[in-house]
Amino acid sequence: MRERLATVPLFVAVPHYDGAVTEPKTPDAAAPTAPAKKHARDGKSNATIYDIAKVAGVNPSTVSRALSKPGRVSAKTQKLIEDAAAELNYQVNPFARALPTGRTNTFGLIVADITNPTFFDIIRGAETTATVRDYTLVLAESAESAVTELTAARRMMATVDGLILASPRMDDDDIRALARDKPVVVINREVDGVPCVVPDVNKGISEAVRSLAANGHHKVAFVAGPPQSWMSARRWEGVQAACEWSRLEAVRLESSKPTVDGGRQVARDVRASGATAVLTYNDLLAIGLMQELQAAGMVVPDQISIVGFDDIFGADFTTPPLTTVRSPLGECGSGATTLLLDLLHGTGEPAGTLRVETELVLRGSSGRLLPAG
Repeated sequence: MRERLATVPLFVAVPHYDGAVTEPKTPDAAAPTAPAKKHARDGKSNATIYDIAKVAGVNPSTVSRALSKPGRVSAKTQKLIEDAAAELNYQVNPFARALPTGRTNTFGLIVADITNPTFFDIIRGAETTATVRDYTLVLAESAESAVTELTAARRMMATVDGLILASPRMDDDDIRALARDKPVVVINREVDGVPCVVPDVNKGISEAVRSLAANGHHKVAFVAGPPQSWMSARRWEGVQAACEWSRLEAVRLESSKPTVDGGRQVARDVRASGATAVLTYNDLLAIGLMQELQAAGMVVPDQISIVGFDDIFGADFTTPPLTTVRSPLGECGSGATTLLLDLLHGTGEPAGTLRVETELVLRGSSGRLLPAG
């Protein structure tokens, strides 16, 4: 497992311009050798609206209107300006645009672990909605560290219009402080006074526990996530409530980290607990646990049932395929982005929680056991 450095990894998805200009094609030898017309600027600096104005034969103010608010100039002039901009490989600089407007049309998204597939669909959902709304997503990771997360958030706040925190590890007070500066939306956690998008775990967990009870299980272990994870605590509460309803015994086990390796490491504790069924904080833990128990000679699900959480990409690649409680992660990313952009444009609610439903996805890792009396 690679060591994490005490830095703030930052991944920025912004338009790139390297100053390169496409030269005119070399004329055919038989053709006249009149010098080719060249409008591109010398050097490597970006083209400006003044360069576009010169090529299009219009005033710079006309270029500004055409590029910022299409429709304020005639169709013919608009076409001239767009062609000139394309010829010069002109790219809008969001930070220059922010000088008069205060907006960069960018927002930040910080995730707990960029290598965890749980966040893939959240990122994709956020990016898809951002593109439709003409915004650019800036991505960073906290590496499961509250300190790194807060540092990244403060740095990003200086240049973005707003921020989305996916499974944040920092304190509620720190999140509210950020929200006083610029709009903030939180995923996988509830923070008073801050808009949030939260999967409702109760439905999916209840379905999972009822399924285990129907197969004759009497003791269920829950493998928890990081101590600072708000969602891990909610999932444990859901498991306790569902097991009490179904008259099953529930025991909580701690994991060293919410990864495949963490799942392998907790396997010994799972066997020692005497549980015949396990629900894990996430799918990665479930996959590692399954691998380690199978390596020790246990048969899944004949001897032990395993249920993950989230239904990440690859959850059905295991043998047997992993039963899991599905969270609509793409919907979480898209919903959070919509909430944030609505806030930025004055049409959203400053607080409140958007809940999305979870559901059990039955596969081969849970089932059997049945006869016992």
